[in-house]
Amino acid sequence: MSEEKLYVVEDDNRLHLVFNDAGKPMWFQTGGNFTATDSVASMWSLKHGGHVVTFIQEPKKVVLSEKQAEIVEDAHNAKRPASYIILKSNDEELLMNAYVNGFTVAKEKKYNVKVPHTKEAWYYKSLGAGLLANSPEDKKLRGTFTESEIEHYGLQDCEKEEVTDDAD
Repeated sequence: MSEEKLYVVEDDNRLHLVFNDAGKPMWFQTGGNFTATDSVASMWSLKHGGHVVTFIQEPKKVVLSEKQAEIVEDAHNAKRPASYIILKSNDEELLMNAYVNGFTVAKEKKYNVKVPHTKEAWYYKSLGAGLLANSPEDKKLRGTFTESEIEHYGLQDCEKEEVTDDAD
């Protein structure tokens, strides 16, 4: 993993070296002239006093599926987190990166799925009854399905329409 670093010169009072428009050095509590080169910061430090402070950019969080996120969360409670991740997934490098640097969960795309061989009916899920069909006028009843639900219900060959409303 490459880390991007920035350097600034700081004195013993935690004031930072700043150059005004004329190039004159001044010391301020907030801000400072940052450089991406440690040799430049070292030169400033030798010439104007103070010492070089290194800032390391925070690593980006990994984007995981809900299932992957669950594995990483469970690994935090495991006696041997790396072994747990290896045991539960083939994505050990990705999940170990998420374990160390943090993660976010990707929002799954959702779809309305059209009933085959009909002109206007769409599927929706009903508690206890499985799948039911309804007409376009019943948009409140129309169900949204994730890719895994489409596969679970065997609807892969059906026409689907991505739901773009983020209301749910």
